[in-house]
Amino acid sequence: MSESAFDVVVIGGGPGGYVCAIRAAQLGLKTACVEKRGSLGGTCLNVGCIPSKALLQASEKYEEAQHGLAAIGIKAGKVELDLAAMLGHKDKVVRGLTKGIEFLLKKNKIAYLKGVGSIAGRGAVKVSGADGKVQDVTAKHIVIATGSDHMVLPGVEIDEKRIVSSTGALALEQVPGHLVVIGGGYIGLEMGSVWLRLGAKVTVVEFLDRIVPGMDGEVGKAFQRVLKKQGMDFKLSTKVTGAKANKDGVALTLEPAEGGDPQDLNADVVLVAIGRRPYTEGLGLKEAGVETDKMGRVVIDDHFRTNLEGIYAIGDAVAGPMLAHKAEEEGVAVAEILAGQAGHVNYATVPGIVYTWPEVAAVGQTEEQLKEAGVDYKVGKFPFTANSRARANLATDGFVKILADAKTDRILGAHIIGPDAGNLIHEVVVAMEFAGSAEDLARSFHGHPTLNEAVKEAALAVDGRPIHV
Repeated sequence: MSESAFDVVVIGGGPGGYVCAIRAAQLGLKTACVEKRGSLGGTCLNVGCIPSKALLQASEKYEEAQHGLAAIGIKAGKVELDLAAMLGHKDKVVRGLTKGIEFLLKKNKIAYLKGVGSIAGRGAVKVSGADGKVQDVTAKHIVIATGSDHMVLPGVEIDEKRIVSSTGALALEQVPGHLVVIGGGYIGLEMGSVWLRLGAKVTVVEFLDRIVPGMDGEVGKAFQRVLKKQGMDFKLSTKVTGAKANKDGVALTLEPAEGGDPQDLNADVVLVAIGRRPYTEGLGLKEAGVETDKMGRVVIDDHFRTNLEGIYAIGDAVAGPMLAHKAEEEGVAVAEILAGQAGHVNYATVPGIVYTWPEVAAVGQTEEQLKEAGVDYKVGKFPFTANSRARANLATDGFVKILADAKTDRILGAHIIGPDAGNLIHEVVVAMEFAGSAEDLARSFHGHPTLNEAVKEAALAVDGRPIHV
């Protein structure tokens, strides 16, 4: 096989793409990974999950030093914000991890092709470099893993200065006096929390009558109460009809979602966080005849195959939750399928996490979904106010909620708002992966004192027998 001929060419070097390439190489397939950004890791690592978590952690420590340490007997004195250093820390984390992924490609003997990848025909990929040079490669299998981009809002033009996407919100050079977040989803609430902690007034404008609309309703309401207590303002059932940047900030025009008199709202910075759309432009999909749906997502079957032989797609480019870990699992699965194995993804156990404080995490179905499906279920809940470790940590907001089948006791979903919810949810993920019951969790050892005991108690509560509440 020549240097330009491969078993697998993956277009996209994000979490789905580079993981797919590594797994394919592990399985003995000659593999190439095409990435146009100039650094691997995709949106998640470069301008998404990782830098936002660096700022969330840093801002959380800043707020704790300002307002939280005195309660446990630590006098910190005057606390000052060095925003440039905080942003520098974020950038350092990103650089280190992108270099790490590049090392992994080399370690696994994967060809890293820098440039824009597009499908040039059956088994053919064209890579257009930033220097204008074009490289033609062939592949037995092509995997589309091009990720997603932020959605735009009509009447609101993003300039990444005054009106920003999540990318611009990660790089503001000063703390805005008033940040308006358009959209009450995961990204908007996380970035809103960062700048709220650093001193901004934050107002969230959401078209629907609730934040995090896909979340369990009870958890969503509790989440909004906690954020409001922290100082975040909300304008629900409200739509933004226009935004105009000027030298002083941004002038917004709002209306009730169901229609009514317009109102004005002024901000220093506006963050547009209304969701993401698949990034499939310039791939040559239409020319090649690859089928897409009305949202621009690549249509695939249960084995990630498109309608054209030899072309596959994963991650944000296809239907399903736009989450890095979902893309990674799909990348592994398709690589194993290409190697003749039985790759598979269990979409019933994909966790979703909001990395605010407290964190919010969920897996499986919500109460609303179970009611709509007519499923007979039981609920077990346990508050962190009754958990000894949470009380010792002064982190008692929230609760654990477990939903189980009323007849079989099989766990159908779990929803956690509270300290380290993003870590706690994973013992439920594992239990569900093995078709576990609430009793399985309830009878498993949980060290004392730990936050995980709240999960055990919620499992006990499904059977009406919690111990500590």
